[in-house]
Amino acid sequence: MRSVTEPDHSIPLNEAIYCYDICTNDFAYNLIAVAFRKHLSLLLVGLPEESGEFGYTHLQDMDLGEKEPRSVSALAFSPDTSLNCTPNNVTLCAANGSQLKLYRTDLGQFTTLQVLRGHGDYVNDVSWVCEGELLASVSDDFTCRFWTTTGAGENVITFGLSSAGMSVKSHPEDPNKVLVAEKKGIIHLYNVTLKQTVISVESPKFPLMSADWAHSNRLFITSLAGGDVVTWDLNRPYVPADVKQVHEDCGRVVRFAPGSSEMVIAMVMGLTLKVFAAKSTVPLLEASLKSYGGMAWHQRLPYISAVSDRKLLFWKVQMK
Repeated sequence: MRSVTEPDHSIPLNEAIYCYDICTNDFAYNLIAVAFRKHLSLLLVGLPEESGEFGYTHLQDMDLGEKEPRSVSALAFSPDTSLNCTPNNVTLCAANGSQLKLYRTDLGQFTTLQVLRGHGDYVNDVSWVCEGELLASVSDDFTCRFWTTTGAGENVITFGLSSAGMSVKSHPEDPNKVLVAEKKGIIHLYNVTLKQTVISVESPKFPLMSADWAHSNRLFITSLAGGDVVTWDLNRPYVPADVKQVHEDCGRVVRFAPGSSEMVIAMVMGLTLKVFAAKSTVPLLEASLKSYGGMAWHQRLPYISAVSDRKLLFWKVQMK
């Protein structure tokens, strides 16, 4: 019988959660954005290792507007988001249908909204790239687009894809390169400055639903495709370094743990959260969810989080 791990902490909320993001910046790593049907909420979480006990504070709500019938599909904090300055500086992008909504707030008097339009279909993922100079987005319209966010905001570069774009990721050690993953299983590394593909790998199965780039080692990328977690070492890109058959379903999301010395990967398959050390087939953690609304690692502490119904749940993961 499989062992199911109960969460260590939870944040109960009043509505269904569509997606969320935990900030990865040094000066705002406990900041969380949560997307509901008609608004976003900013929360500040306190974990026992830092504050002695678990707790959270509601900071601000931001309206999504009535015009876009689709829910928010992805959120991303900009690299200049900081709670360590006066005034506070929070910049957040929400992918809402085919639009990108850019919120800037000081968590006090001033909040602005900028809308970027250009995609012809649903946006699946967003990421700040080139050290925050550009915003990247991928969509069901078979494009990856790059946007400036100063002034009016412009779509300055567009890469055509051969299928829907599912994931876009940057890497702190390689700011001019961007990982772009397509639904049919192809993952490209683009050099944004040179506007060309550096390398591409292809998953043995599809549809690809999610991909990630290891912050602890920029040579490792992983994808969740056709029920397999496929990991590549870009020193030897033509054959996957590891293929883990985890589920007959396609799965929803896969993420490397940010700070571990060993490769630790979390994923959600159907309504099950699983965490594995990269070369192991025995999960470090397995938990059942009541609904899906996203999954994210904490940047500094060994916690994986996921949505279940109207709660944001946190599990502490024992890893090296």
